[in-house]
Amino acid sequence: MARRMMSEEVQSSIKELILHRRLAPGDPLPTENELMTLFGVSRNSVREALKALQAVNVVDIRHGFGTYVGSLSLDSFVEAMVFRAAVRHRRGEASLHELLEVREALEAGLIMEVADDVPAEDLARLRDLVAAMEREAAGGRVSAATDRAFHVALYRSLGNHLLSEVLDAFWAAFHRVRGDLRADDQDPRVVCARHEDILAALEAGDGPRAAVAMRAHFAGIRQLLADHAAVAP
Repeated sequence: MARRMMSEEVQSSIKELILHRRLAPGDPLPTENELMTLFGVSRNSVREALKALQAVNVVDIRHGFGTYVGSLSLDSFVEAMVFRAAVRHRRGEASLHELLEVREALEAGLIMEVADDVPAEDLARLRDLVAAMEREAAGGRVSAATDRAFHVALYRSLGNHLLSEVLDAFWAAFHRVRGDLRADDQDPRVVCARHEDILAALEAGDGPRAAVAMRAHFAGIRQLLADHAAVAP
């Protein structure tokens, strides 16, 4: 217990150092010896703290080169959500529905703000992605990558990088678990129609209509999950 507390204290100290020095991803951190001296702790405590921080992308340990500020990405957050959702789903709990509800609450609310003034280049990108969906649908399936790109492009105009990363994290977690559990895909023609409705509302600058279209999109996914649950062993 004392060892774990020491590691947690050193982790906190390293984070404070990054903040205090205003370091950015990729910037070098002090060496192990310097951190030992700086914090008055053992080498083992420093190494344990660095390994723990590396696991959540706060630091990047490059053997033979040194330690740097990590990417600070949400990858570890996504992995934790995926595993949590998978475990709960296999226990018969509504974990996928919960992930979907979070995404719907965020997207249906944000689409109102987006619809007020969508840049022409974003509309062009969304049109291209809907066209790609139509081509894919003709082949029998809309790819997850195209669907993901559409939702990423929707909120680009807000200029909120954290928001984009959080939305993408929930998207990734939901589709990873859904894919692992081999849930059947929606009819690709329906997928196209739902996204076309969202795009049409944005082109018209109609926020309420865009929110309705977004909720209809999520209602279709929710029905898919309900149908899958009804036939799953």
